[in-house]
Amino acid sequence: MRFRKIHGAGNDFVLLSGHEPDDDTDWPKEAERLCARRTGVGADGLVLSRLVSEDPAVLDVACFNADGSIATMCGNALRCSAWAARRDHGFQQMGLRMAGVVHEAVVSDDSVWVTVEVSEILPRRLQTVINGRPTWFDSAHTGTEHVVAIVGNVDAIDAVVVGRIIRHHPDLAPLGTNVNFVQSAGHQVLKIRTYERGVEAETLSCGSGAVAAVVVVTLRGLVARRAVTVHNRAGQPLTVRPHDARPNRTQWVGGPVTHTFEGVLA
Repeated sequence: MRFRKIHGAGNDFVLLSGHEPDDDTDWPKEAERLCARRTGVGADGLVLSRLVSEDPAVLDVACFNADGSIATMCGNALRCSAWAARRDHGFQQMGLRMAGVVHEAVVSDDSVWVTVEVSEILPRRLQTVINGRPTWFDSAHTGTEHVVAIVGNVDAIDAVVVGRIIRHHPDLAPLGTNVNFVQSAGHQVLKIRTYERGVEAETLSCGSGAVAAVVVVTLRGLVARRAVTVHNRAGQPLTVRPHDARPNRTQWVGGPVTHTFEGVLA
């Protein structure tokens, strides 16, 4: 099988085109094998992308986390799939179906945009102490579970230690959650760090997490309801903005996609 190694603003994937998640392959085990940093290709996740319609352009996309679990939503996996579809089929606009939800995608020369659906938002979902200070986490469902804490300095947080505690918090059982720490960094600018469930580590970038952070920070009145730049650990910021037709429930997330290399799986 030929594969692409590709990343969306630092969130990296092994991308296979033309494969179905329900064939005879044990894809969760393949994800664990291929995503292993020392013995495999190395990635945050394995993405399967398959063209199902050319007019209109629609692709089925499945994403398996590095631990083999299925991601119900992954904004950067969708963005990488859209980039590959532009390269393979010439599509600039398309629909991407992940876990039964169709997302819009637009590919330009320097960025790839996809839509993210926002549902339940719960302020003050849980509290913990970070660096001696009581800190609240709000939850926002952006196709997958996220909690967001607004902090004074994300660089002072031990994102792995605190993130792992919150990810396994009994109030969020049994699914757990992705954990985001966010700070205001200027006018319509945020800084973020994300502990990713399924990777079980800090990730360099998270598209659905960036959207969750913007939604929560907007609700708190720290940014206005327009485009927000979200700086991540990769140094390749994402931009989040409301969808013109559905501003209250749909956000666009956009940024760079980088094709690192291609290969053949042994």
